[in-house]
Amino acid sequence: MDRLRAASVDGMRIPENVVNRVNGCVLELRSSPRFGPAVRRHLTVLTYTGRRSGRVFSTPVGYRRAGDVVTIGVRLPDAKSWWRNFLGEGGPLSLDLDGVDRVGHGVARRDERGRVTVTVRLDT
Repeated sequence: MDRLRAASVDGMRIPENVVNRVNGCVLELRSSPRFGPAVRRHLTVLTYTGRRSGRVFSTPVGYRRAGDVVTIGVRLPDAKSWWRNFLGEGGPLSLDLDGVDRVGHGVARRDERGRVTVTVRLDT
């Protein structure tokens, strides 16, 4: 992980070290010989460059895939900021899928109920 950020839920800030520990556990599960194959079917690592900072960030995310389209549902979107890098025209990113980094373009949308989805079209 290059850099992970703190989050807040219902106004309560979750310390960065807690976020890092949880994300570290998720990454350990993904690489586990026993549990990794099952976990990797639903969780991937998204890597992107921050629009304002220019820094590279990586974070584990849940996903669904249909061919070259990957859908990422952002849980607790108001507690997270990474997805905002993909608002408007969206932006480039990479996903670790089947042990291979796949490059694509992600666009974030918030629906009328406040749910956020990032739709990624993978490069072929």
